[in-house]
Amino acid sequence: MYGLVDREALLAKVRAQMHDKRYRHTLGVAESARRLAERFGADPDKAELAGYLHDYCKCWPVEKMRDILVRHDMPRELLEGEKELWHAFAGAIVIQTELGVSDPEILQAVRYHTTGRPGMSLLEKVVCVADYIEPNRDFPGVEMIRALAEQDLDEALACALGGTIQHLIEKRKTVYPLTLLAYNDLVSRRDAQGGV
Repeated sequence: MYGLVDREALLAKVRAQMHDKRYRHTLGVAESARRLAERFGADPDKAELAGYLHDYCKCWPVEKMRDILVRHDMPRELLEGEKELWHAFAGAIVIQTELGVSDPEILQAVRYHTTGRPGMSLLEKVVCVADYIEPNRDFPGVEMIRALAEQDLDEALACALGGTIQHLIEKRKTVYPLTLLAYNDLVSRRDAQGGV
């Protein structure tokens, strides 16, 4: 997909956008995304690239992200919601306009890696789960999600999103509507297939 020189140039651009801890996380997500893609049948190169790019704007000032989102007519509920979500939506715009990434699957995987959405593609699920389980993550329940991700990507994602929703409720923060819809979609599909 990209040669060694291109890969190194890309990583240099990504590295320039973030501090050391975020960059280590980014490398962990790319590695985890490739591994999950190989396990579940997504394109490993696309998964790895989306992993490298998923937090491209994470360390940017919120004013800069807000400006990008406003200029691109992002939904009002996004702009009025938690700023922690902005980097994913702004990142999808920026990697397309500034880095020339045009693959819609990669752009969608970056855009929805924090919120999820109903009807997620396999690549979107891979990147979202990889973001939760990469080796540098350490939070209550991460080992359970890692174990689930070895067997069932949808269950791992439902568990991860459910944990996020619960955490936000406990902190009395808003839950972005797409996250609730994504969780409900995964659980409904499982139930329709006779899952537990």
